[in-house]
Amino acid sequence: MHIRLLFLLLLTSCLASATPPNLIVIMADDLGYQDVGFMGAKHIPTPHIDTIAQNGTTCTSAYVTYPVCGPSRAGFITGRYQQRFGFERNPAFSPTDPDAGLHPNERTLGTTLQLAGYHTGLIGKWHLGAHPNFHPLKRGFHEFFGHLGGGKNYFPKDHSIKSDAHAKNEHQSYRSHINRGYAPVKTTKYLTDAFSDEAVSFITRNRNKPFFLFLSYNAPHGPLQATQQKLNQCAKLPFSNPKRTTYAAMLSSLDDGVGKVITTLKKYDLTEKTLVVFLSDNGGPESQNASSNGPLRGQKSSNYEGGYRIPFAIQWPGHIPAGKKFHKPVSSLDVYATIAALAKAPIRPETPLDGVNLIPYLNGQITEPPHPFIYLRKYDQNKFAIRDHQYKLVIQGGRSRKDFKHAKIELYDLSNDLGERKNQIHAMPEKARQLQRQLNRWTAPLTTPYFEGLIFHKNGTPKKTSKKKTP
Repeated sequence: MHIRLLFLLLLTSCLASATPPNLIVIMADDLGYQDVGFMGAKHIPTPHIDTIAQNGTTCTSAYVTYPVCGPSRAGFITGRYQQRFGFERNPAFSPTDPDAGLHPNERTLGTTLQLAGYHTGLIGKWHLGAHPNFHPLKRGFHEFFGHLGGGKNYFPKDHSIKSDAHAKNEHQSYRSHINRGYAPVKTTKYLTDAFSDEAVSFITRNRNKPFFLFLSYNAPHGPLQATQQKLNQCAKLPFSNPKRTTYAAMLSSLDDGVGKVITTLKKYDLTEKTLVVFLSDNGGPESQNASSNGPLRGQKSSNYEGGYRIPFAIQWPGHIPAGKKFHKPVSSLDVYATIAALAKAPIRPETPLDGVNLIPYLNGQITEPPHPFIYLRKYDQNKFAIRDHQYKLVIQGGRSRKDFKHAKIELYDLSNDLGERKNQIHAMPEKARQLQRQLNRWTAPLTTPYFEGLIFHKNGTPKKTSKKKTP
């Protein structure tokens, strides 16, 4: 009897471990590196977000693939460095431009998981193209509730433009209605709350089948708008800058939403069956939204650490260590690779992933770093970076993107200089040359941006149609 019981228990355990988990990715927008509790925030309480770190692992050296929203999200959603397929600028909001968005040759995480039998949903910010060809329902998602552009006003009263088709530029897109699927709808709640409640609904409706939820908040991206209730709660926080008080209030609403998601998973006994990731899309724009990147140098858009090093926590109880910190470099690219491996989802050989399955690294089964190198290229600004273990090479400018002779080149040892203050270029010239050669090998096959992007559109107004061909 005991042997039979033991056999059944072992069999049940094996079957449970072989079952692919649900996946929830919670992405904040323009969140500072040190603005959540698990990363050391002292005055902004984020108790619900922090539970993800407490019940899982904090990756203290996590990166996205670009220091601004659109390209970073393109890297995340494809599992590939977006410089490989020309998505290296924020797309302008342009429902008439068939080029300004995620290249049709790229397969999204949503599509991959649909092929593996998952029900997929996107709630919140898209920012991967406003033309109908790029719509989330055509790029791997069964459900969509959110906005196509780079941002949105938070109060329903400000959504005075009835549909995206009536928004003439990026600025007006902040005032158009939210989309449910293809249809514009008028919301009645503060936007962060509306997204959180929709996430609860998605989990509730799809709890009996494998699901992937990309909960893509636009908070705490500007405009800085918070509910009066949250402003009152944060009024006593020790901030001299009123912007930071509003920022904290916005983040508190986001934290409440994360709490609703975690509570819903517990309610339906899904906690152990769901892998949850929390991260930001880039570093905090400290000068704009009063975020804090803590000890890091630089902010959003920078190729210093503050531009693209982010808070990152991942939980899957019973499969990932709880309350641990993982200090080796990881990437947002790894989310795609991890869940695709767990789901045994098909990966096309012609578009190989740049990420890796993190589970064996977090569990200590593999002791090497997940990535020998972390790369960054900013085409228009002619800026680059490469990280190799604790060393990081930073390149600013130069006469061309292939000749760094006249560029400003800096070398830092992040193990004792996280703030990138002491340039080691003269002390370690051979290390700098080695990293420069490796960077050149990585950049050689990259393509150029294939759409003009927001930075080339005066006042956020796009041209009628881009004539540039896709790669």
